[in-house]
Amino acid sequence: MEKLKNWFRGPTAMAALAGVVAAAVVLAVAELLGAFFTARATPLIALGSTFIDFTPSWLKDFAIATFGTNDKVALFAGMGVTITLLACVLGVVAYRRWALGVLGVLFMGAVIVASVVTRAGVGPFEALPSVAGTLAGLLVLRFLVKKLPATKAWPEAPAGSAVADFPDVVAGPGKASRAATSRRRFFAAAGITAAAAGLAATGGRLLGAARSNILQARDSLQLPAPAKAAPAVPAGVQSPVPGVAPWVTPNGEFYRIDTALSVPEIDVADWELRVHGMVEEEIRITFQDLLDADLIESHVTLTCVSNPVGGNLAGNAKWLGFPLREVLKRARPKDGADMVLSTSIDGFSASTPLEVLQDDRDAMLAIGMNGEPLPLEHGYPVRMVVPGLYGFVSATKWVVDLEVTRFADSKAYWTERGWSERGPIKTMARVDVPKSFAKVPAGKVAVGGTAWAQTRGISKVEIQVDDGEWMEAELSTEASLVTWRQWSYQWDAAPGPHYIKVRATDGSGEVQTDQRADPVPDGASGWQSVMVTVE
Repeated sequence: MEKLKNWFRGPTAMAALAGVVAAAVVLAVAELLGAFFTARATPLIALGSTFIDFTPSWLKDFAIATFGTNDKVALFAGMGVTITLLACVLGVVAYRRWALGVLGVLFMGAVIVASVVTRAGVGPFEALPSVAGTLAGLLVLRFLVKKLPATKAWPEAPAGSAVADFPDVVAGPGKASRAATSRRRFFAAAGITAAAAGLAATGGRLLGAARSNILQARDSLQLPAPAKAAPAVPAGVQSPVPGVAPWVTPNGEFYRIDTALSVPEIDVADWELRVHGMVEEEIRITFQDLLDADLIESHVTLTCVSNPVGGNLAGNAKWLGFPLREVLKRARPKDGADMVLSTSIDGFSASTPLEVLQDDRDAMLAIGMNGEPLPLEHGYPVRMVVPGLYGFVSATKWVVDLEVTRFADSKAYWTERGWSERGPIKTMARVDVPKSFAKVPAGKVAVGGTAWAQTRGISKVEIQVDDGEWMEAELSTEASLVTWRQWSYQWDAAPGPHYIKVRATDGSGEVQTDQRADPVPDGASGWQSVMVTVE
């Protein structure tokens, strides 16, 4: 214990702390200066986005299955731990061999700069915050390392190191007291520097928020009335079982899975959609063009391909937008085209079968969600909504480019990473109530949930208790074939542990498969099983 205590008081541990403080300065200075640039120019955002780009499918799937919509929080936490450990190592290296420490810091700075300049829509000039942060961090590291004490009780710093000529290294009985004073000076300097870094980072965030008026513009935007309003929602769409998800998902509760660590902030005056590729006429559409167009309104259920069996990465909302078939009618796709590659302003892309965007399913360029402009995190000002396809091949947020092409010629973001080119949504049923591992009283127990098979509809939902017979649940009213359908069942529950399984049959009569499949490459499948204890 005494050795451990001495280590933490020794120069190596203090050098590691110096590295951490220097790293904090790098990030803080870049955050402060980044307020005058795009958010994607800050190191954490750029590094995180680069990490996502190179994440293998199995790791991405694991992160979503484990953390759900908190996957980005988990990523930042992991990055924080990694940066801290690397900073500790660089601090110790700089203490032992200053030249190697400089090389290490410059290498990390180069990695950050490369991450920044390779982001979509980011120019070389926007690497300046990272460059300035790296230089500031290097100066702080030198300043702190020079303040590290060296005494006879600690390992002597080698010749040529940054601490070889410390003024604190003196002979005689006053050496220990001078070393203690030097320690206090070091911690004071480190503390003041860390506090200044915190203030700089906070100031950068506040300044960035003050300079951005996108949220205010979004809140003041008045959406036009649709030329074709959504059909009235019939009575009885909501399951009578308390605790089942609401039939219309509130915007604040709608799942969010995307690759954007920093939500793009787009001025509607600057937004433009380019439609090009294998078309007779290249066209460009502004946001005002959409406001002036004949818009349609439709309730559509969206589902993420990463949704596990029984997962909650699905939501139902009322969308307002312009039909994509009308956009393509103007552009006139050429013979041989079979895919539309949609691209977000942050570089994400999705491959959507051309025929799906030209049929009558009301695929749209959406500008509204549940009666208000799209929330920033859900694609403001414009996103795609395509019924019947998983989001990774259809629901591009912050969309700015549509290229009419062929599957044989172009690959989308996730297709390049091992996922399928086309993503029709599989039939799925989910138990919302009771939750897995719940304890319920014996007697009548209300069981309820949600099922979906967009564009085909749900014709039947059945539950099975343990290995008993399949029992047909009561279906709530169906609003349309492109929305989910809820269900309920009154179960005579006997005491003991039980497993409740659920399966759905779609509108074509096909029963949901019991074959378990992981989300990769084209969506999960299988029957959900919920374990409950009846008391």
